[in-house]
Amino acid sequence: MPHRHSRLGPAYNLRGAVFMVLSMAGFAVEDSLLKLAAVSLPPGQVLITFGILGTATFAALSVLAGEPPVTRAMLGRAMVLRSLSEVTGRLFYMLAIALTPLSTASAILQATPLVVMVGAAMLFGERIGPRRWLAVVLGFGGVLLILRPGTEGFGPLSLLAIMAMLGFAGRDLATRAAPVSLSFRQLGVAGFSMLIVAGLIVLPFGGPPVAPDAATWAGLAAASVTGVCAYTFLTVAMRTGQVGAVTPFRYTRLIFAMVAGIALFGENPDRWTIIGSAVIILAGIAALRLSRQPATVQPA
Repeated sequence: MPHRHSRLGPAYNLRGAVFMVLSMAGFAVEDSLLKLAAVSLPPGQVLITFGILGTATFAALSVLAGEPPVTRAMLGRAMVLRSLSEVTGRLFYMLAIALTPLSTASAILQATPLVVMVGAAMLFGERIGPRRWLAVVLGFGGVLLILRPGTEGFGPLSLLAIMAMLGFAGRDLATRAAPVSLSFRQLGVAGFSMLIVAGLIVLPFGGPPVAPDAATWAGLAAASVTGVCAYTFLTVAMRTGQVGAVTPFRYTRLIFAMVAGIALFGENPDRWTIIGSAVIILAGIAALRLSRQPATVQPA
């Protein structure tokens, strides 16, 4: 790969960072639209509808790219584990953003990379030095600052975001073991189809389905388009520039989520949520910077 280094210069790092910020803004908008939809629809119905729209979109993109939307590779062990983790993450995160402040759920979710790092050490034998372990401990300390268990400010529903975080971490770890032959479009089909499964699981506990009005349909459609764009931007970002230079911009999602929570839902994050969020972000960036793994970047 004689020209591979040309993808790792400052210009490509800037391009990757821009796409990462756009991706995180897209995911924050998606979360906000789904939370708005959950005001008038049961969470299970929101997940099913969103899953159908997203699956159909990625399936269409796969066909346009000349590849089958579904392949036998999706039935492998790693993909089955990825699907189960996707169901767990999506189900609990939908409940979290529907029943708790968007800013709180998003803040807790930012600890996912730290969980992935620990999981990679346990499952793939990746080495974690003492300073990176310290960053992990500090990051989890930030989560505890947000949750504040044992105090009057503790909300048991915040544990939904913890379960979502664990599910998404499992998905990310399984994705690393997924067949490289699967494109991001096919992974999108696999991932969004699991939203349908998650919705069917939670649907009996959230009340009967409701006929969405035009505004709700528009919001769900917009969430689907935004989610697909955000997923695509994320893929471009991670394949452009150096991973260590691009990945820290993942944490801009929390900024967008807090702005959306304040502007759309009248949320007012308390000082402990803000402090805990800052601790998680700093710990995540520190853990990334301390990583000695070489970047494995492929051309977009």
